[in-house]
Amino acid sequence: MATQITNYQCPSCTGPLHYAGDSGNLECEFCGSAYSVEEIEAIYSAKDQAAAEAKTEADEAISGGESWDSSGLNEWGEEANGMKSYNCPSCGAELICDETTAATTCPYCGNPNIVPGQFSGALKPDFVIPFNLDKDAAVAALKKHYKGKFFLPKVFASQNQIKKIQGVYVPFWLYDGSAEGSVAYKASRSKTYVQGDYEITEVDHFVVDREGSISFEKVPVDASSKMPDDYMDSVEPFDYEGLKAFSNAYLAGYLADKYDVTIEESQERADKRCAQTLKDSLRNTVMGYSTVSEISSNIQLQRGKVHYALLPVWLLNTKWQNKDYLFAINGQTGKTVGDLPVDKGKYWGMFAGLSVGLTIISALLINLFA
Repeated sequence: MATQITNYQCPSCTGPLHYAGDSGNLECEFCGSAYSVEEIEAIYSAKDQAAAEAKTEADEAISGGESWDSSGLNEWGEEANGMKSYNCPSCGAELICDETTAATTCPYCGNPNIVPGQFSGALKPDFVIPFNLDKDAAVAALKKHYKGKFFLPKVFASQNQIKKIQGVYVPFWLYDGSAEGSVAYKASRSKTYVQGDYEITEVDHFVVDREGSISFEKVPVDASSKMPDDYMDSVEPFDYEGLKAFSNAYLAGYLADKYDVTIEESQERADKRCAQTLKDSLRNTVMGYSTVSEISSNIQLQRGKVHYALLPVWLLNTKWQNKDYLFAINGQTGKTVGDLPVDKGKYWGMFAGLSVGLTIISALLINLFA
């Protein structure tokens, strides 16, 4: 008889939830949040429905032949004996490293208590891009990101806080293949001239069709559920000239996130990125118009090989007023992304100072002209 087991995660901190008989709620032992059974069922039902709708939309927009080819991926061999793993009980991250590397905190959630474990299973990466920036260079990039942000809380700029930055190899699936198809656009071209007492604007409207094909190699999709997709999109691109055949030696001193999003689960995002590669190329040929907008598209994919790679990212997770802030730095190029909070005390202090200053100036002007 088949059995389905569902593990629920806390909506607040993504820690595991357990049922507490005394309260009748699902409770999180890490952040203390509690939810009724009805609340959790509603949350997960909404997630499932959204995922199903997104998949339907993707299937309607992009078509393809066979599934992505993962036959070239390799299992770990004897090299696994020189590896160890750490598990974060707060966010669920599973991190691996060589046996000489010590891990103290989770780079994703900042939890200081991550538990050593025995490394096992999973696929061995095909490629790695080694860290080009050392920790000092990463700290410099982060300080540059902070520079000039007057309303940034002091805790973010403090040296002790910045020293918590950690180098992590983030898992990526790299997709090879090709795409062909067509895109239709509506476009306009306008000109304005004066005739007598009137200013006249003439607008000509066009329908523009483009079709073509393109081959692509190693289109990246991150394979970690802990890393926000928009962060990874933002720290790209990585320079593939730095791509090396994987070796454990590159992990010395760094952590590596173990992939937890499969090739199949990444297919929707991969298809969209590959199709977008063709659409961007076609859009770049539509020139000489005042406005251009897409009407429709029909893209067919030829799905090819999938490669597994580890790409370098420096991470800093910190908290401000009970909210988590994650910063990511491309470990090859130094490109930095992350949302910055506003110190409301500084903000309203400056506003109050300006108000007092304006009041004083007004009073002086009144006395001057009285």
